[in-house]
Amino acid sequence: MFDYVEGGADRELSLRANEAAFREWSFVPVNLRDVSACDPSVELFGRRFPMPLVLAPTGYARMMHPEGELAVGRAARRAGLPYALSTVASTSIEELAATGHPDLWFQLYIWRDRGLTYELLARAWQAGYRILEVSVDVPVPGHRIRDVRNGLTIPPQLDLRTLFDIASHPSYWVGMLRSPELRFANAPPDLGDQGGVTIENMTTLFDPSVTWDDFASVRDRWPGKLLIKGCVGAEDAVRAVKAGADGVHLSNHGGRQLDRSIPPLELLPTVRKAIGDESVVVVDSGIRDGADVAIALALGADAAAIGRAYLYGLTVSGEAGVDHALRLLSAQLRRTLQLLGTPSIADLRARGHSAVVRREAPAGPGERAVRPDRIPPISSRGRRHRLADR
Repeated sequence: MFDYVEGGADRELSLRANEAAFREWSFVPVNLRDVSACDPSVELFGRRFPMPLVLAPTGYARMMHPEGELAVGRAARRAGLPYALSTVASTSIEELAATGHPDLWFQLYIWRDRGLTYELLARAWQAGYRILEVSVDVPVPGHRIRDVRNGLTIPPQLDLRTLFDIASHPSYWVGMLRSPELRFANAPPDLGDQGGVTIENMTTLFDPSVTWDDFASVRDRWPGKLLIKGCVGAEDAVRAVKAGADGVHLSNHGGRQLDRSIPPLELLPTVRKAIGDESVVVVDSGIRDGADVAIALALGADAAAIGRAYLYGLTVSGEAGVDHALRLLSAQLRRTLQLLGTPSIADLRARGHSAVVRREAPAGPGERAVRPDRIPPISSRGRRHRLADR
């Protein structure tokens, strides 16, 4: 389970490069400004939110904690933030809607069975979801070596290795065994009848032949706002907006699909310039701190999105852990804005990104540049220490 949350595709170069991309930017503060009041709120799709943050869609959240997506949804509702449910969630569209969250988004994979795909759209709209994200970066599954090595299945298979893991983590497994069966709640009911859902048989539902014509069919069937989600460059972003998208969600799936793909933060300024200010731009992949959110906003995003950042909290303490993760991010963002001398998002944007952030110069002759493939992975022990410090 830890490897599923923490890991990426292949050599995990994209995974590390995503975080490194944020570290390349430095803040340029202005001083002697009244920052006694701070307002990090933003308007997104006609709704006002207390900070520019979206809880991104992640699969199988009940594998991290028995309450899974329900715990995340309740925490997001308390924080007043949007939450996007994944097609491959372990909680159904209707179950999450029953939490009463007024700002639920739905993330869609276009499956081979178009009838099933369109049925998901109808269910989401009927349940009250008003923002749709169409993921376009999974025509085929990424090669996640950790998951393959661990033989990840939903529900977990009780082989000798799993039994040993149960003995090593009794509290986790007691909670899992007391909760309803872990399943893909929005998948066809007969999927996994042969002894559990693996990465392979789940992703056979995905269609590698999806084209812009299929995107147009989804747009025609969805009455609400729509974002195209993926590692979308300026050319595709312009085409998406012309095809009816209300914006883009820049993402490389947190480094879990195409390894060596460009960090979404790198795409952000050119995409914003290409599609103008009228379309919404959300960015994720690599955001671990409220300061990262400020960098994303300074470079042109309307909001940032997080996945692992709230999953760590969910894994440790369930709903209370997600609450805590969101409080940390909020406090970090507020403090960053105040120390920058720009105590609101409006102030940040008014200064312009070139005045707020500055990119570190590349390493000169004789200096060592830090390459993403040379950044050592963080061990589980190191990750625990970092979480404890925060």
